[in-house]
Amino acid sequence: MKANIFTQEGAQKGSVDLDPVFFGVEANKSSNLVHRLLLLQQSNARVALAHTKTRGERQGSTRKIYPQKGTGRARMGSNRSPIRRKGGVAMGPRNDRNFTTSLNKKERRKALFTLLSSKAAEGKVSVLGAFKGSKTSDLAAFADKALAGAKALIVVTKAQAELYNAARNLPQVKVVYANYLNPQDLLKYAGVVFTQEALAELPVIFK
Repeated sequence: MKANIFTQEGAQKGSVDLDPVFFGVEANKSSNLVHRLLLLQQSNARVALAHTKTRGERQGSTRKIYPQKGTGRARMGSNRSPIRRKGGVAMGPRNDRNFTTSLNKKERRKALFTLLSSKAAEGKVSVLGAFKGSKTSDLAAFADKALAGAKALIVVTKAQAELYNAARNLPQVKVVYANYLNPQDLLKYAGVVFTQEALAELPVIFK
């Protein structure tokens, strides 16, 4: 599996062999690992905002409204009862609900490598050669020529903070660090552009 190398000006300059450990994984059609990894990311990022009060949290007296017997009516407790107006809510949403899920390391990595492999098989993985400068306009020129305006995910290393900052203002591009590769971004963006340093860092991150 190969990927094209592009210069800073957006011109193609040779190709590079992609490591089959990351870009040569065959998808198991009977497995739903990618879907499970996406659900894990979305669930773990979910914040419970909806919150209702139980009858114990509502304000009001706990006095019994009327006697238990002798009125001919159904027995009734306090005004905080869920069936009363302005009473508590029974089994309503609570902001302490935990939506987090888990997936073991081997499954997470296989799902991520499956996504990278599918991108490589479709020819949507490319490599950015040496990039000099930290201006957004320089990276925008590269994106217009090399990516033809298509939405792409640019993967950099933490040492390339200037390149990371330069890409943040581009609407058609999202930049992430190599150790933050995730299924949601890989599925959202059509192409993936690795810097040479980020590509070399993958074996270190996933050793």
